[in-house]
Parts: sequence; structure tokens; C-alpha cells
Amino acid sequence: MLLTLSNVFMTFAWYGHLRILGSKPWYMAAVAAWGIALFEYLLQVPANRIGYNLGQPGGLTLPQLKILQEMLTLGVIVPFVVLYMREPISRDYAYAALCVLAAAYFVFRAKG
Repeated sequence: MLLTLSNVFMTFAWYGHLRILGSKPWYMAAVAAWGIALFEYLLQVPANRIGYNLGQPGGLTLPQLKILQEMLTLGVIVPFVVLYMREPISRDYAYAALCVLAAAYFVFRAKG
């Protein structure tokens, strides 16, 4: 849940300014993005610490944690692109999502 919320903040920090501050100087967008990114980090850092409990039951390796982050990013970016940015998505995006799912399969599959 923390990683998902952090992704929402990250997406708005990285891309939200393209719609609402597109005509403003870049440094205004950067300051706004840094302000939003603070909240992203306040959620992401504890989420990664909780998830990385390596050696603990349910703990993830760093590659697993990163791929999980990318999967969550897809779940956030698609509605953001369609609903907020009002851009269409194409079949190629679905193919890209399948590639990320394939990465998840390989990084999460049982060893041995």
C-alpha cells in the first residue's frame, strides 16, 4: 500500500507538471515536483525498508522489490495517462506491460 501511494505521488511529481505547468519556466515545475516528491519519499523509504527484510519471512530481495515497484508503477501510470493527461493508450503499452510481467515471473519464481 505504501509503495502504491508513493507511486501516485511520484507520478504527479514527475509528470503532472507537464499538464498544469507546461507554459511556466522549468524551474517552477522543478520546485513543485520537489515538493510533491517529498511526500513520495516519506512513503517510499519506509515501504522499501519494510519490504526488504531480507532473511525474514516474506522479505523481498532488492531485485524483487524493484520489479514490484515497476509493476505498481504500471498500475498507476495507465490511469494517470488516460484520466489526467487525457492521452490514448495503444496495444503497444499492453505488450510493454507483458514484458514487465515476464520480468516479475523471472525474479519471483522459486529457485531450485
